[in-house]
Amino acid sequence: MKKSNDVKITVLRKNLEEEDALEIIEQKKNTPFKSLLSRPKKENIHIHSLKLYYECILMVSGKYIADYFRKATHSISVSSNVREIVLADGTFPIRSKSGFKKAFVGKRGKNKIDLKVEEHVFVEEEDELTFDHHGNEIKFPFKVNSKTIENYPKRLLEKNQPNIKKPELTIESALTKLQSQLKKPLESDVRDISEEFVLREITELYVPIFEARLIGPKKKVGIIRIDAVRKKIL
Repeated sequence: MKKSNDVKITVLRKNLEEEDALEIIEQKKNTPFKSLLSRPKKENIHIHSLKLYYECILMVSGKYIADYFRKATHSISVSSNVREIVLADGTFPIRSKSGFKKAFVGKRGKNKIDLKVEEHVFVEEEDELTFDHHGNEIKFPFKVNSKTIENYPKRLLEKNQPNIKKPELTIESALTKLQSQLKKPLESDVRDISEEFVLREITELYVPIFEARLIGPKKKVGIIRIDAVRKKIL
């Protein structure tokens, strides 16, 4: 498992300024207060505060490698006049046929022989899991390249330290989930298993989110959150 200083820190650039976010909120500010019975007017709702947060998306990727032996049965077809085959030190008789099958295929039908063998199996599985700020598994929705990320992510996060939302899911828990995803259930009858988990990368990717706190009729509180990368209300 990697140490904490091996975690890659990335921050996405925001594509929305505060004044643009305020404009979106003004247009949608009655949305959190709508119900089947009421639809408050916008002028009865005011924006109490607007803050820019950086919320973490946690990504872990890795590989599972294993090899082992398992028991298996392979069936082969032989001529109708073959009664058994000899392989190494073993003798394998033909599979018995039901009366119906004998009547259906006749004497010239192929015979089947079941070979009980051991297979040497090699497994290699790779995957990546992505978790939102609350630890829920999600599909990664962003493009990450030199044009979409900040050049000095750690400096930016230090500057905005009070508004950083760290992942609620621990790295250890994320890695456990990744291992469970990579390692498929094995057959019950295996031997000499050798397995290894190889960690490829751990990334904390911070997304800029504008969060507005609204006060509506009867002092009810509403929240509007805007993804400042995709300019999308969440």
